[in-house]
Amino acid sequence: MQLNIIEKNEIVKIEVQEERMDAHNSGDLKEQMLQLFDEGKCNLIIDLAAVRFVDSSGLGALVSGFKNASAREGSLKLCNLQPQVRSMFELTRLHRVFEIFASVDEALDSF
Repeated sequence: MQLNIIEKNEIVKIEVQEERMDAHNSGDLKEQMLQLFDEGKCNLIIDLAAVRFVDSSGLGALVSGFKNASAREGSLKLCNLQPQVRSMFELTRLHRVFEIFASVDEALDSF
C-alpha cells in the first residue's frame, strides 16, 4: 500500500494513496499504525482523499487503529472521505465512532 507519512509536532498524518482499501492492502496500513504507536506517536490523522472504495478489511484496519490510539490516550481522526467511502461509514454506523473531518486543516484544528 502506498502511504505518505507526514509528522507535524506530536501529530502524524497518514495519506492513503490508493483507490481501494481492501483485504489485499489494509494490513499494510494496520502495520504502519502499530509501528507509529510503538514509537509513542498516538495522535493520527488518516487522509482518505484518494480512496474511492473501502471494504470490511479496510474498516477493520481503521477500527484497530482507533482502538490502539484510544488505549494509549491518543486519537485517530479521519478526513477527506469520498462520498462512496462516507456512505460505507454511515451504513456500518462507524461515523458515530470516528471523528470525521472535511479537510486536514479541520482535523488538525481539533487537537
